[in-house]
Amino acid sequence: MFISRFVFNFDSSDDAKIVFESLDPEIKYKIPKTNIKASLFNKTISLEIEAKDISSLRAACNSYLRWINTALNVKKTV
Repeated sequence: MFISRFVFNFDSSDDAKIVFESLDPEIKYKIPKTNIKASLFNKTISLEIEAKDISSLRAACNSYLRWINTALNVKKTV
């Protein structure tokens, strides 16, 4: 089993909540061969990605990092 953990610190709890809520549909969808745990505490999002093989871990990490980046870019635009 392979695991990656990410911790994201935001400027405000509102920013963290917006990004966290934008990840919810993706977490519920389930990427094959992975298990995702996410938590929100004040201005911090913790994300743990567990995968059965390294290629699945890499793919899931890339996906979640892109989704977070997209959420931040959309927030800046709006």
